[in-house]
Amino acid sequence: MNNRRSFIKKSVFVTAGSLVSLPVIFSKNIPKGLELLAPIMPQETLPDGKHKDLIVLNDKPWNIETPAHLLDDLVTPTDKVFVRNNGLPPQKTDINQWKLLIDGESVDKNRTFSFQELRDNYKHYTYQITLECGGNGRSEFNPPASGNQWTTGAVYAAKWTGIRLKDVLADVGIKSDAVYIGYYGTDTHLSNDPNKVVISRGVPMHKAMEDETLLAFEMNGEPLPMLHGWPMRLVVGGWPASVSGKWLKKISVRNKVHDGEKMLGDSYRVPCEAVAPGSKVPDEAMCIIESMPLKSIITYPKSGAMMTADRTLKLRGHAWAGDFTVQAMHISIDFGATWQECKLTDPANRFAWQHWSAEIQFPKKGYYEVWAKATDSQDKSQPMVVPGWNPKGYLNNACHRIAVKVV
Repeated sequence: MNNRRSFIKKSVFVTAGSLVSLPVIFSKNIPKGLELLAPIMPQETLPDGKHKDLIVLNDKPWNIETPAHLLDDLVTPTDKVFVRNNGLPPQKTDINQWKLLIDGESVDKNRTFSFQELRDNYKHYTYQITLECGGNGRSEFNPPASGNQWTTGAVYAAKWTGIRLKDVLADVGIKSDAVYIGYYGTDTHLSNDPNKVVISRGVPMHKAMEDETLLAFEMNGEPLPMLHGWPMRLVVGGWPASVSGKWLKKISVRNKVHDGEKMLGDSYRVPCEAVAPGSKVPDEAMCIIESMPLKSIITYPKSGAMMTADRTLKLRGHAWAGDFTVQAMHISIDFGATWQECKLTDPANRFAWQHWSAEIQFPKKGYYEVWAKATDSQDKSQPMVVPGWNPKGYLNNACHRIAVKVV
């Protein structure tokens, strides 16, 4: 069994040291090697428009995490949306000069659109779409994986308004040999070298042509913030958020799998077959991440909640499942020995997260951990421990857990 690493320095949980006077209830059920939960050190420097309690993992480029309890809203407010950048956002964009080029080996003819043409000539659609960084949960992998040490908060579900990519591609004309799309943005490399591409990822044509794949220009009913891709970005549900390219300037329709920056090597790729932790994996044995794994989060209460033994604790959170839906949610207070079913809502639309709630009573005073586990429409359930190790620490969908003190 993989040991589940504690969130030392980077979690939203209470310290074990603060609980030394309390017995650990159900301690006999704790998986071997599991450490109790530990705290986070708050950060203060944040870009404008972001909630003061978000956590800065990196400021060049911006990588900012949302603590789990701040994700309690049904629709994530813009100020609570996590930030994952690979380079430097554009400083300013003249909307009257902005253009989007559609090109590539598999278009009938290259075509350029203005913002006004796209906004005014195509039908608008609004969907709530869950976007999650492929590296969400990276901090728990052992041996440690390089990169920003996300815990649980690199996920959100905002409402996006835009036009369907497939409608634009239909007007451009797509050849029968089309395989993939790839995007290019106006963000710049950290070196400020204008010739270096920061990130250029994409998806297969079947994903690009889904109804919910948008060229979005509004987020939660407002124009896109600069930090999140203004004036237009891709939104692709169910797959890593890295395929939802920001600050668009070009979309290429390819007759092969797109080979842009961060499509190769170990970027957003995992071993095609399970490997031993710490293994060196040859390039030919790596596969591109597509549908994100089943996952859930506890958003209320905040980890470290304190309550008296005579009270009932109300719990709630969200669950999502990549290209699929969630069919059941369960919680445990005895480290997974037994599970209680939760109430679960249907998604607002495809690729929106689902909301769950439950009530629990604790048998006596002491320290508890509440664990949450989702089951998807393919009858797959979340693992209790960190799943298969991979070099970059992607796709951790182990059960989320919070600490509760009963006094």
